[in-house]
Amino acid sequence: MTLVNEAAARYHKLIESEPYIDLAWAEELQQRIRAQKLTARAVSPVLRPHLLTKSEYSAIERATAAVYSAIHRVEQLVIATPSLLGRLQLLPAERMLAGIDPRYASNNLSGLLDTSLHNGAPHFDGYRANTPAGVIYSDRLADLYYDAPPVKEFRKKYKLAKMSSAKPFLQSMLKAYKESGGKEKKPAIAIVEARAQFQNPDSSENALFAEYLRQAGFTADVVSPEQLEYRNNELRRGETLYHIVYRCLRLQEFLVRFDLNHPLVRAYKEGAVCMINSFRSEVASKRGLFELLTDDAVTKKFPAAERKAIKEFIPWTRMVQAAKVTHGRHTVDLPEYVMKHRAKLVLRPNDEASDQHTFRGSDLDAAGWEKALREAMRSPYVVQEAAAPTRMVFPLVQYGSLVMKDMQVEVHPHFFGGALHGASAWLKVAGNPGFSTLSGLAPTFLLEGK
Repeated sequence: MTLVNEAAARYHKLIESEPYIDLAWAEELQQRIRAQKLTARAVSPVLRPHLLTKSEYSAIERATAAVYSAIHRVEQLVIATPSLLGRLQLLPAERMLAGIDPRYASNNLSGLLDTSLHNGAPHFDGYRANTPAGVIYSDRLADLYYDAPPVKEFRKKYKLAKMSSAKPFLQSMLKAYKESGGKEKKPAIAIVEARAQFQNPDSSENALFAEYLRQAGFTADVVSPEQLEYRNNELRRGETLYHIVYRCLRLQEFLVRFDLNHPLVRAYKEGAVCMINSFRSEVASKRGLFELLTDDAVTKKFPAAERKAIKEFIPWTRMVQAAKVTHGRHTVDLPEYVMKHRAKLVLRPNDEASDQHTFRGSDLDAAGWEKALREAMRSPYVVQEAAAPTRMVFPLVQYGSLVMKDMQVEVHPHFFGGALHGASAWLKVAGNPGFSTLSGLAPTFLLEGK
């Protein structure tokens, strides 16, 4: 039995005994979560934190460092090579904006790798060039869970370490600002989002991050694109001048509503603001980037450590099309290969922001898979070798009672500024591909035995 499994079993036994079985502490925990305004983004009702051993965390750290380096390298290659850029199937506006230099060293100040762990080794099946969701939520949830009564009792047997992400993220933002030529000691920060009409603005993670920035002495506001104006080489909302834009909406989402003459685009093009993440980062958000990473012809000159990490941690990926492609040392007809190997493949939309579906071959019969492939052939999709999802049992409250539920666990490493700064975990009910109120975020602690 692994240390995590042993610790989880002990924790489950603890909360199934007095005085914790009456769940008064669980209701108090939920009340504190609501009081901390951690309710706009789904927060899982699980009653224990997600646990990682130091060896697992170290494995994630090594893998993410190598993979991010490879992602940055292939991005630079794509920007300099039109034929590679064309393989990603970007929109014309995305291609134009990708050509603008963000003026700081890393194209992606931060990013999110969708990670599953198998026998302690990470497996990455997706990447999004934006800040890991949960940076503020995870920090605050970690404080709440750490002081929950059964966790306090649990800590008598095991060492738990919290991992803070908000401060390192702020430091990496300021470093990018200085690299881009910024001179202000306390730059004003606009957190730009497209807010849904039903969203409570006070409890969004962006609002909590703005609150954190203001407590650190910065001017910080959550603004919508409609509120921005650009004049005299300055980006403003009303009388407030902004130096940094923390962009929390995807470019395609932006382009549906605005054109390239928008104040945000003009300020970015003319270097009036430091944008985090830059519009260039959209290149890495296309799942087709994994095709380039897993194409030996593209990465043959990459450092050996990066090529090794790609082979170990990134699944074989190809854009779906009627063509012959390489798979290992073989050349295969892609549609024929996809049909023959349904059980080990998954079809995903090239753009994370799209409303298109993901199709896992193991969940479909032959007719359903053929239909999915036809759909994927009509619009930008990738096919990937699928990894089995990570599953763990978690305790949660359902209809007022304590139940043990098999949950699918996706780890989100908090990687920015060139280093790993903690992680969060996204949980959903195993075997349920649809929406569930039992899905949500859980804080992650480092675990050691005493």
